[in-house]
Amino acid sequence: MSTPSAVGILAGGGPLPGRVAEAAAAAGRPVFILGFEGFAEPEVIGPWPHEFVRLGAAGRMLSLLRQHNCSDLVLIGPIRRPSLRNLRPDAEGARIMARLGRALFAGDDGLLGALVRILGEEGFHIRGAHEFLTQAVAQPGVLGRVQPDTQAQADIQRGITVVQALGRLDIGQGCVVQNGVVLTVEAMEGTDRMLARAGECRQPGEGGVLVKMLKPGQEKRADMPTIGPVTVQNAHAAGLRGVAFEAAHTLLTDRQRCIEEADRLGLFLLAFDPVEGAGTSTAPA
Repeated sequence: MSTPSAVGILAGGGPLPGRVAEAAAAAGRPVFILGFEGFAEPEVIGPWPHEFVRLGAAGRMLSLLRQHNCSDLVLIGPIRRPSLRNLRPDAEGARIMARLGRALFAGDDGLLGALVRILGEEGFHIRGAHEFLTQAVAQPGVLGRVQPDTQAQADIQRGITVVQALGRLDIGQGCVVQNGVVLTVEAMEGTDRMLARAGECRQPGEGGVLVKMLKPGQEKRADMPTIGPVTVQNAHAAGLRGVAFEAAHTLLTDRQRCIEEADRLGLFLLAFDPVEGAGTSTAPA
C-alpha cells in the first residue's frame, strides 16, 4: 500500500495549527508544519515534523512542502502582515509577489484569496481548517446556559448589518454593539484589542454584545473568524453580556472551554445564521 500524501500546515500563532495536525494524523495522514517565524508557537508545533521559515522565504517553503510530499495545505493561525521592506523576499518570493500584483495592496481577504489561487497553481490543494476540525464549528443556537434577551438579540441583528458592511469593504470581521450603539469595529488590531476599546467606550446600562462573522464572499479556507476562551474572558472584562458568531463559519479554538468560561462568567454564547438572525434555540452538542 502506498503512503498517503501529507497535509502541510502553514502555521501562524495560537493553538489551532496543533489541533489541525492532530485531526489530520487521526485521519491517517502524515503531517508537516511550516511555522512562520515570530508567529508560530514552538510548544504548539514542536510535537510534529516541522520547520520554521520567514514569511518572505517562499522558495524554501515550496521546497520543504514538496520534499515532505504535501498535497493538501491548510493556512491557520494569525499573523501580522509585514511591511514590504521587512518581508525580504527570496527569489521565489519576489516572483510570487509579482504574481500577486495589486492584491499586495488590497485588504487581507483580497491578498489571502490571491495567495490561495497561486498555491493552487503551484499544484497544492488548499483545504480549510474547518474541514479537519469539524467539532470546532457550531450549528445555530445557544451554547451553554445563558440566553440572550430581546435587547441583546436586537444588538446582534444590528451587529450583523454592521459587520456585513465592514466585510464588503474588506476591513474586519467583528464589532461590539450596546443598546443599538456601535461601540467599536474591528480593523487590523484584531478582536482582543477591539474588545479593550469597547470596554473604554462602554455606555451606562446593560452591557454590549460582540458579533463575529465571515466577510461577504470571503475566502474562508484562509481566514475564518476565530473565538477562544480568551475571547470570552476579554468580552467579560469589557463588560459585555455575550458573544455571537456566525454558525458553521467560525472556529472555536476550544469549544468546551469556551462554553465553560461563558457559563462561569455569565455570558451567552450564540451561533447564528445571518439569514435567520439571532435565534435562541440550543445548538447541537
